Amino acid sequence: QVQLVESGGGLVQAGGSLRLSCTASGTIFSINDMGWYRRGPKTRDLVAVMTNGENTNYADSAKGRFTISRDYAKNTVYLQMNSLKPEDTGVYYCYAEIARYMYYQPLGYWGQGTQVTVSS
Repeated sequence: QVQLVESGGGLVQAGGSLRLSCTASGTIFSINDMGWYRRGPKTRDLVAVMTNGENTNYADSAKGRFTISRDYAKNTVYLQMNSLKPEDTGVYYCYAEIARYMYYQPLGYWGQGTQVTVSS
């Protein structure tokens, strides 16, 4: 079993900050990519992702306001969200590509989502 648990969402005024946290637990051999997606009209859209080599990719809408980081020892990924805008409002999902056992194919796993609401 693999579980991703997010925290840190909430209500904040425009211009404020939040830090999202996601920890993977269960049977885990290794984690490759780990990051954050936001629910869109039809799919989940990339917000930020970090590989196990610490390469990063950000959505254009992040505009340098968000910073993703990882604590590999704790199987945890963070998203520091600064200068938040009402347009950032949404449900943010943690994502991780995880191999549960050695030699197993890595698979994608999702958290339950955490609500971020930015008021104006």
